[in-house]
Amino acid sequence: MTGRSREEEGEEGEREVEEEEWEEGEGEVEEEDEEQEDEPTSNGKSTVINAMLRDRVLPSGIGHTTNCFLRVEGTDGDEAYLTTEGSNDRRSVTTVNQLAHALHMDPTLDSGSLVKVMWPKSRCALLRDDLVLMDSPGTDVTLELDSWIDKFCLDADVFVLVGNAESTLMNTEKLFFHKVSERISKPNIFILHNRWDASVSEPEYIEEVRKQHLDRCVSFLAEELKVVGLDEAPGRIFFVSAKEVLSSRMQRAQGMPETGGALAEGFHERLREFQMFERTFEEVRKAHSLTSSLPLF
Repeated sequence: MTGRSREEEGEEGEREVEEEEWEEGEGEVEEEDEEQEDEPTSNGKSTVINAMLRDRVLPSGIGHTTNCFLRVEGTDGDEAYLTTEGSNDRRSVTTVNQLAHALHMDPTLDSGSLVKVMWPKSRCALLRDDLVLMDSPGTDVTLELDSWIDKFCLDADVFVLVGNAESTLMNTEKLFFHKVSERISKPNIFILHNRWDASVSEPEYIEEVRKQHLDRCVSFLAEELKVVGLDEAPGRIFFVSAKEVLSSRMQRAQGMPETGGALAEGFHERLREFQMFERTFEEVRKAHSLTSSLPLF
């Protein structure tokens, strides 16, 4: 048996103090954790747009994060193409990966750059009424939120906040929409809790987690931003899986069963909720005679 040095005894004492402090402050840490910021990640905004367009137009998937603004609008022609800021050159839409994707960073593009993707109206009914879909890099990749709003958002009619259903509403997301509401009087805002298919892995908690997300978002829209009333706010919040919707729609377009892929239990309910979002969005557009852009953040 060997004796311990003073240094070893001191280290053990420090550990005991730290453990006592942790136990005393544990409740406070858990409470603060609700507002903790996650690392920058992809919430699936590009996949939501792809699902609405019913085709893989924008880069998306594991490891894919949009690093600039992508503006999708309709063209009367049959060919899809894109243009970048400061150039009228038309480029094949397949080069979106090289121009706007985080895995293929183009040194000429940054989070404030704009790439226009022109998509045939014949392939997407949504684009026939001059609707513009705007994909953003996400509110957690830059501090230039004010310039973003001035440059891209002042003519927007409807905003869509795409969140990750596996986490809570982030402070950066809330801050952005606070800034938007300062510049635009009562903006129309929808919230999509994407990747809701992940909830099936813990069925015993689905309703509890859904209610928690719903309550927080209702409070955010109705009490913090005051853009809708408490009774209307739940109708602006949806629990979806854009990846599933896109997969099923592409399957159907190819003449195959929409459930032909590997879809999680409860798929039809999530599909109906995505369709409900699209219908509600259309109703809001028509009720307010809105025809311009729909940015997703």
